[in-house]
Amino acid sequence: MFKIYYKKAKDEEIQELSEIRDGSWIHIDEATTTDLEKLSHLTKIDYADLLDCLDKYEIPRIERSNHNLLIFTRYPADQEIGLYTSTLTLILANHYFITISPHRSLLVKNFLYQNHKFSTLQNTKLLILLLMKINQEFTGQIRKVRYNVLSAEKEMIHVESEDITSLTKNEEVLNQYLSSLVPTRSVLEAIHSGRITSLYEKEKELVEDCLNSIHQSEELCSIVLKSIRSLRNAYQIIFANNLHKTIKLLTALTIILSIPTMIASIYGMNVNLPLAKNTFAFAFVMGFTAILSVFGLWIFRKKGWL
Repeated sequence: MFKIYYKKAKDEEIQELSEIRDGSWIHIDEATTTDLEKLSHLTKIDYADLLDCLDKYEIPRIERSNHNLLIFTRYPADQEIGLYTSTLTLILANHYFITISPHRSLLVKNFLYQNHKFSTLQNTKLLILLLMKINQEFTGQIRKVRYNVLSAEKEMIHVESEDITSLTKNEEVLNQYLSSLVPTRSVLEAIHSGRITSLYEKEKELVEDCLNSIHQSEELCSIVLKSIRSLRNAYQIIFANNLHKTIKLLTALTIILSIPTMIASIYGMNVNLPLAKNTFAFAFVMGFTAILSVFGLWIFRKKGWL
């Protein structure tokens, strides 16, 4: 689905156009092969290169195609296929700035209507601002995971299977974020070097700010991952301790219950036994059994097994 936007630096709001013009921002949401064929004809970018834009597993990288610059990035977004990041391709063409998403991209929508300090005519600056927006999304999501992990640490005494599931999911989310942040940093470093595209002084400063922000996001992500591993080890210790207590309890109960079972088995044999002809034999046997069972219960409670 093609959408065409146009905005000058002095404009307050962005315009949505019906036709493509020089200096416009072309955004393709839920891109299809038909959209890519149309875009290839418009920009002279090889269709084979554009097909990578639909790859749900594409890693961040830079590529050139007929003097056009393609930057593959990823941003936080839950998907049904178990991914927690989604592909977003940014293209610096000769006369246009282009973004392509294989899914519906809320990130681009939020950027369009929340950030008014950009111009579609300044495509390099627009590229940097979008990369900064992506990193802000990563930072926000990492902080949410960090909050969940800290909350789990406070309630570590009562550990349920849902806690383990949540912890595993948070770890997978952070690993996917980190696998996107590291190559994105490499992309920014390449842009900052000036070998990919020429930058003005203010644009260099923006790239430096974005690089510093990505470094901080990586460090925060690594710190939270360490916290998750520590919490997982603590869970294992708690589970092992609970299992040990359960085994001790079952062992003690088995021994205590075996006392009346053993006595009943003995008096169930067809042989002469003490008190066999005594009128109060049953009461004596049951009393003696109860005393032994209570004595065994007292011993195990004293040892802390019950």
